[in-house]
Amino acid sequence: MRLDGVHFRESEIAAHAQAERELLAPGGPFDVTTECVFDVPTPVFRERMPSLRAFVEGSRGFGDAEFIVCEDRRISFAEHHRLVASVARALQERYGVGPGDRVAILAANCPEWIITWWATVSLGAVAVGMNGWWVRDEILYALRDSGAKLLVGDEKRLARLRAGDVSIPVVGIEPEFKALEEHDRGAELPDVPIGEDDPACILYTSGTTGRPKGAVNTHRNIVAVNRIQVWHGLRLMKIQGPPPPDAPPRTMLVSAPLFHVSGLYAGAVTLLASGVKTVWMKGRFDPARTLETIERERITSWGPMGNMLQRCMDHPDAGRYDLSSITQCGSGGAPLSREFQERMRRFFPNARRQMGLGYGLTENTGLATINFGPELEAHPDSVGRVLPTIGCEVRDPDSGAVLDTGEEGEIFLSGPLVMRGYHGNPEATEQSIRPGRWLRTGDWGRLDEHGYLYVNSRRRDLILRAGENVYPVEIEHRLEAHPDVDEAAVVGVAHPTLGQEVKAFVVPREGARLDAEALRRFVGETLAYYKVPAHVEARDEPLPRNASGKVLKQVLAG
Repeated sequence: MRLDGVHFRESEIAAHAQAERELLAPGGPFDVTTECVFDVPTPVFRERMPSLRAFVEGSRGFGDAEFIVCEDRRISFAEHHRLVASVARALQERYGVGPGDRVAILAANCPEWIITWWATVSLGAVAVGMNGWWVRDEILYALRDSGAKLLVGDEKRLARLRAGDVSIPVVGIEPEFKALEEHDRGAELPDVPIGEDDPACILYTSGTTGRPKGAVNTHRNIVAVNRIQVWHGLRLMKIQGPPPPDAPPRTMLVSAPLFHVSGLYAGAVTLLASGVKTVWMKGRFDPARTLETIERERITSWGPMGNMLQRCMDHPDAGRYDLSSITQCGSGGAPLSREFQERMRRFFPNARRQMGLGYGLTENTGLATINFGPELEAHPDSVGRVLPTIGCEVRDPDSGAVLDTGEEGEIFLSGPLVMRGYHGNPEATEQSIRPGRWLRTGDWGRLDEHGYLYVNSRRRDLILRAGENVYPVEIEHRLEAHPDVDEAAVVGVAHPTLGQEVKAFVVPREGARLDAEALRRFVGETLAYYKVPAHVEARDEPLPRNASGKVLKQVLAG
């Protein structure tokens, strides 16, 4: 079955279909046309911003309304505009940052992260969102791979580096960033030309072949994903009507990291463009503090990652908090059981009609489908229908032929959200972006007769730990670098709150004795904590393999 991105598959629910037809009508604000993107005819929205900088310029119209709330700091849209302009001028004049230069950001969620990102892309430079959980080896790899000209980081993460590790300038957020914010209080935003297909951001994805790869998202990609999210918001409003006059103002709690598409593009970008107040929390996730924040700030929307929501629902004092302001709650990444979905509806009863989940990946700017409200109740095992301008095919993994409705195969995506490619890695780009700019996702699934996509997460060699993607090959390579390990295989095992944990099967070299704790420490020296195996099982026999030599992980997992 093929969905081409031009001919949108309407909902089987009449009210939903009517809203979608009205929004996508020719000549309307979401009229779809076809333009060439990297020489490939691609469906795009006719009306759109020319670059991300236009979002910052437009946000000044929201004035003194609050945009960022983070601990004791509150920043209005107007103040954010001023800060972005000043920091952009400072990056340009102090550090020589210009179009195409890479600025790496290594910090916890904080206003300085967001301001640096907007200042960088407004200069036509490229922001590099670095995983805040990385250890020294991973940080240094990404700095080399991205070719960063400047590193902006907080004290905790910069402390993971050693003297002499980094040859580029480093801006420490705590001691130095204030000077950038005050560099030029009267500065205007940069006016350097920015093309729609210019790179804007590099986000690293764990790869199936070892080291993470830097997915390059363009201005077009990120503007397009914002346009789809606005379309979906207006679709909801047409279906359900406007909020009542006494409803609290739209306020989103953003707990996803800014180095994730969900925290960055769905949070810092879309909410700036839409004039929505955002609330950010620092430090380790704390369910009690989260529930208190929802009550105090009158949060209306939240997209929890991993086991965050379960930890809130399981908290012994959860019933003491007023959570009635939540009218929208969604999730992405890990699949949600029918039972868990129903529990979500009971926990946030006012969000029942706007409960949703979606599917996407960094290489597709984070979004391909959304399932919500009555559609989610009718199709609880589906990730939803493919969104406007996005193409979707399910192909036979061997022949590449497009499969019929209901047949399971590999999911391919196309459209204006497909990344430019992997930074500095043309071979990986060619393997992932096939002719016609169809993105090979590596995920397995099927499309039903109504256009609903079902993803078979069990077919992926991927571990989902608390919302974090963990690719076993990266851990296997590290384990096999240990002098006492002959071969290793890594799988995911079920965990009641994390979803999955990492388990390693290792075969020692002849005459060696393996110490599980020593192996874990060895892995943790170069890989982030969530990749370190929670379980290590030593085997006396070689790993089971098929005729072509591939490890039979299903045999190991049992």
